[in-house]
Amino acid sequence: MGQRQDYSGLRALFFNCTLKKSPESSNTDALLEVSKKIMDKQGVKTEAIRPIDYDIATGVYPDMREHGWKTDEWPDLYKRVKDADIVVIAGPIWLGDNSSQTKKLIERLYANSGELNDAGQYAYYGKVGGTIITGNEDGAKHCAMNILYSLQHVGFTIPPQADAYWVGPAGPGPSYSEEGSGGPENDFTNRNVTFMTWNLLHFAKILKDTGGVPAHGNQRTAWDAGTRFDFENPEYR
Repeated sequence: MGQRQDYSGLRALFFNCTLKKSPESSNTDALLEVSKKIMDKQGVKTEAIRPIDYDIATGVYPDMREHGWKTDEWPDLYKRVKDADIVVIAGPIWLGDNSSQTKKLIERLYANSGELNDAGQYAYYGKVGGTIITGNEDGAKHCAMNILYSLQHVGFTIPPQADAYWVGPAGPGPSYSEEGSGGPENDFTNRNVTFMTWNLLHFAKILKDTGGVPAHGNQRTAWDAGTRFDFENPEYR
């Protein structure tokens, strides 16, 4: 077995993109808690948020109050994203795709992706991302691909096997946390959510201990200043 690391300096933020407001029972919450409890045991500071509990405006700007919306609670939630080393987007499958809340969350993360960190890199460099999907229909891998692609595109680091899911038999049937579903006992799901959690911890620890992604060849500030990092423009040959 590998040597155990100290993960107590890490922060993890879970977004449960259920369509159910708190405190209504959420199947996504039940599977999310499996990952969250593993992190809790390692001393990681964890927090779970349901975006639907907040008045988050629709749009792709950091603060939609500057674009015609009367209210927007995203700027305050984004502060929690900035503090996190690990961000996990969890959510249900509806009609084979991610929920509307998942889509809105990704759009708002994208809205801040152009901001820069202290090294002149995009804002999410140095953070790791993962995803948890629940449902009783197919579509889990499609949903996970969309989320993980979106996270890496805006700057998150995606560890190996950074997704976990549970889907019951196709068609109407019990959801993950309902009696008789078989979800909490499913070895495939339990293995994947455990592996995903530890991979997130490992990569977040590596990035934090080494100061994040090396700041060479990816600094927007340097590019704008004329540095080209060995890029050769054919027009100047």
